[in-house]
Amino acid sequence: MNVGVSLRSGYAPMDARAGATWMVERARAAARAGLDSLFVGDHHNVPVPYYQNVPILGRLLAEWDERPAGALFLLPLWHPILVAEQIGTLAAIARGPFVLQCAVGAGDEQFRVFGTALRDRARRFEAALDVIRALCAGETVTVTDGPWPIDRARIAPVPPEPIDVWIGGASARAVDRAARMGDAFLIGPEATPPDVVNLVDVYRDACTRHGREAKRIAVRRDVHVAATDARASAVADPIVSRGYRGFDPSAVVVGGPDRVTEAFAALKAAGCTDVIVRHLAEDQPSVLESFSHLETVRRNLR
Repeated sequence: MNVGVSLRSGYAPMDARAGATWMVERARAAARAGLDSLFVGDHHNVPVPYYQNVPILGRLLAEWDERPAGALFLLPLWHPILVAEQIGTLAAIARGPFVLQCAVGAGDEQFRVFGTALRDRARRFEAALDVIRALCAGETVTVTDGPWPIDRARIAPVPPEPIDVWIGGASARAVDRAARMGDAFLIGPEATPPDVVNLVDVYRDACTRHGREAKRIAVRRDVHVAATDARASAVADPIVSRGYRGFDPSAVVVGGPDRVTEAFAALKAAGCTDVIVRHLAEDQPSVLESFSHLETVRRNLR
């Protein structure tokens, strides 16, 4: 079971440099803890500081090594040539494999400012991913129809090794898309443990239907880990009780290393190969301490 991290990119209003520094410190802590992968998210038109994926990941890679790293891209909101060019540069900076996490996205506040509509997101996603894959493989791309007409596009640098594509989603159509187009399926943080079991089964069935093997299934978990269950609860329970992100409380993982190991082992038993954590606490010292305990969790799982 691999344990990676998707660093929180959005913060309460604060000095802009302070939030960026926190992200660097968290990437450094994840590296020290030996976590298996490093990711950042993607969101737009946000009223609070939100550090955009490409520039912040470029900085965070200075804290990372040969382990996989990558970023989420909400593909319907991006021109595919731009995404491919950004991936090419980031993959050249990274010392290990680059992972493109991608999803169709949600929220009218994001789509409205880019002049597109939620109803078009599936079509735009699939068209964009086809172009990105071809460009990142070093091909010249021409597209005469679809959302982005493209005339003889190429990128340089091309990623030095093939990129992995992880596709997220929860609807039947999204899971089928992940099985048909992706290298891995990414289950979102809102999924409860029974939801995870169901989504794994649905994904495996879809892979079989498309003649593909379900090799990698990742799940995001929002977590807090402390030395003991009581200390973890003291930090996390007030946050969860306020209705953290509208999640069912069973979707988050809170506790000491043994309890968190047990929760992650259950995800492995359900068929997940990777758990990608994000910290639900806002206090920086608490988050950095949680990273140190995740090192124990990762060791326990092995």
